[in-house]
Amino acid sequence: MAVPKKKTSKSKSRKSHWHRKAESVSRKSLSLAMSLLSSNSVSFVYNKSVDTFDN
Repeated sequence: MAVPKKKTSKSKSRKSHWHRKAESVSRKSLSLAMSLLSSNSVSFVYNKSVDTFDN
């Protein structure tokens, strides 16, 4: 006899949602870092010289 599945608790669904968001953000940041390292980034303008940052 078929039995309905249990409903996922709110805490588990929130945790799952958080993990999905974190995974997409990490994927985007890794992609950006790889494009910066390969010098193929054309989506924004940035200064390549490090000595311009004064503390």
